Order: sequence, then structure tokens, then C-alpha cells
Amino acid sequence: MKLHELRDNPGAAKKRTRVARGPGSGKGKMGGRGIKGQKSRSGVAIKGYEGGQMPLYQRLPKRGFNKPNRKAFAVVNLGLIQKFIDEKKLDASAPITEEALVASGLIRRVKDGVRVLAKGEITAKANIEVTGASKSAVEAVEKAGGSLKVTSAPAAE
Repeated sequence: MKLHELRDNPGAAKKRTRVARGPGSGKGKMGGRGIKGQKSRSGVAIKGYEGGQMPLYQRLPKRGFNKPNRKAFAVVNLGLIQKFIDEKKLDASAPITEEALVASGLIRRVKDGVRVLAKGEITAKANIEVTGASKSAVEAVEKAGGSLKVTSAPAAE
């Protein structure tokens, strides 16, 4: 087989129908939109309209709830903390606080606090002081010889 003999499987590439391109195209004149009426015009979207019947999205019950006063944490993974320690952007000998994380550029702002998650691995002996942490993150830091202190436990998880 040579390069010029390569072909796609028959029927694999179907050509797109070019609508409203003359009578010979099979979709000419009105372009498959029928005669007159709102749906034949451009720029009209009748989204959930069912001809006066109550639309499906209004017939179904509402679900879910967004807590208006929920806490938004800045999330940090252990792997990123280790990467920043390796790149000398964070000092592992000094305690790693929320202010230090912002200063290093690891997080943009503290929000309602910083929560450490256990994604990635940490090898440095680091003393981390943050608002929240997952149990597995605390275990991983202590296994590496450091300590992860949760300063104020969040009221609701």
C-alpha cells in the first residue's frame, strides 16, 4: 500500500447538506423551513413552548438547593505544596500559613479559609497551619515527618 492509495471507508465521511442553495440542491427555496410563520424566520427560538400546554420543564418539580451562606475554601493539594517547596517558592523550615501560600502565589486569595487535600505526595517535613484539611492529608503530612494543624474547624462540611 502506498500513500496515494489511502482511502477512507466507503460511507465514513458524509458530506454536509448545504441548505437554501438553489433548487438543484434538494433543499432550495425555503431551505426546509416550510411556508411563513414564526419558525420560518431567522433569529427566533421557541424554547419550551408547547402550544399553550404547560411546558415540560414547568410540569416537573424543582430539585436541589444552593446554601446561601456556605463557606468557599481555597483548595490546595499536597502535591502542589511539595512542588512549591522544591521550587523554593515556599520555605519548609518555616511554618506554612495561609498568608505564606498567598505570598508564594499558590493561591490567589484566602476566601473563607484554606483547605488542604491529599492529592499528590509530600516528602518535605513541613509544618502547615490552615483552616481545614482532609483526614488523609493530615496523615500524609505526618507520615512525611511534618505536622498539619487545623486552626479553626469549619462549622459545616
